[in-house]
Amino acid sequence: MTLVDNAVYVNGKRHHDPDSLDETFELTRSSGGMAWIGLYRPDEVELLAVAEEFGLNLLIVEDALAGHQRSKLEQYGDQLFLVLRPARYLDDVERVEFGELHLFVGPNFVVTVRHAESPDLARVRKRLEQEPDLLALGPQAVLYAVLDQVVDEYAPVAAGLENDIDEIEDQLFGGDAEVSRRIYELSREVIQFHRAISPLESVVGELRQNADQYGIPTDLHDNLGDVMDHVLRLIDRVNAYRAILDNALTLSSTLASNRLAETSIEQNEQVKRISSWAAILFAPTLVGTIYGMNFENMPELEWEFGYPLAILAMFGMGFILYVTFKRNKWL
Repeated sequence: MTLVDNAVYVNGKRHHDPDSLDETFELTRSSGGMAWIGLYRPDEVELLAVAEEFGLNLLIVEDALAGHQRSKLEQYGDQLFLVLRPARYLDDVERVEFGELHLFVGPNFVVTVRHAESPDLARVRKRLEQEPDLLALGPQAVLYAVLDQVVDEYAPVAAGLENDIDEIEDQLFGGDAEVSRRIYELSREVIQFHRAISPLESVVGELRQNADQYGIPTDLHDNLGDVMDHVLRLIDRVNAYRAILDNALTLSSTLASNRLAETSIEQNEQVKRISSWAAILFAPTLVGTIYGMNFENMPELEWEFGYPLAILAMFGMGFILYVTFKRNKWL
């Protein structure tokens, strides 16, 4: 099992570092403290072992094993199950990577199951260990701190997406042929980002409004209010991104249609020019072809002025056609 960290806290201070989950359970019970266990990508057998050791509700475990869920908060008896969708922006490929984080919160334990590199739970643990008064509030303090960390890590993602959108605006008027595809890819990432963030409004709101039901200490109310403010601002930003990308996609289609129309018009003009010169050149060809036929009875061939007249007819017909096409703006 990828056991990232395993500790028992008493009165907000780290007292024990058990070597096994069996020892963690025993020390938690004997010391009256709180166990905080961090797991990284455990398989089904490993997660079921943890569930059995800490008496996790089987319905919670089933949800965790199913995976690929939206952010949500559920209560089963005295246990809470929180699903979060952390995200991080990858600068090298200009892409957003989404993960999944499960929190099992009981009266005297917290089990975090991380399925991606984000969020940085080591940072959360270090922060709480430096604030023993906050950590002494129990498992709900860990729930708040993890939630706060996930929301804080959304900020660089929003900044990265905003930068990508700014680049899209430059590409739109630069005639980049790949801009529509990039807009579509960005729109998909923004939608996924919105799906990760939007449920948190109801999750945090539920924790604040029904604090007694979820065992949230009064001292955490203001902290959760701060998290809610960040969530609402992020939702507003993401909604703005979606609107901008929708407009960008519409504008891209319009510009593409205009460029296609301009190309079509230009092609039509070229066809007109080619057709005009073909008609002009056809006139002398016609005269030359007629008098190149091998007939014996062609009086003009023996006429003194036959040759000058043929030449004059060729130039005359060509000139008339040229003037006509020029007047009609085909040339």
